Amino acid sequence: MSSRLLPLSLALCATLADLAGAHALGGLLVLLAIPCAAAAAFVAAGDVLEGRRAWGRALTSVPALALLVVGSAVRHAAPAGAAIPAVALSAVIAAAILYVVPVLFWVLQPVVPAPRPATTP
Repeated sequence: MSSRLLPLSLALCATLADLAGAHALGGLLVLLAIPCAAAAAFVAAGDVLEGRRAWGRALTSVPALALLVVGSAVRHAAPAGAAIPAVALSAVIAAAILYVVPVLFWVLQPVVPAPRPATTP
């Protein structure tokens, strides 16, 4: 099982670097997050193909990878010295949200109490 925490943390650090004004560092962090996101997406897709219950991870990892690639491409196609395009920043934030969605579902799932053993009088 791969860690989805690494691409999530790199995407969040890239967003924070952009907010702090370090756009070059933000661009490098997004570029670094792409291979990590690809590894997480490949492992999730492989788990689905093996018959494991990993549909949630696969359905969020693959679009997150696509959003990181789009965000990086738009960012690096922008003119040097220009502001970061809104699409690039929005794509990275959307990818981070997609990585958090399974955790949100896990936290919000109903708690099923353990069955009580039958007592005989």
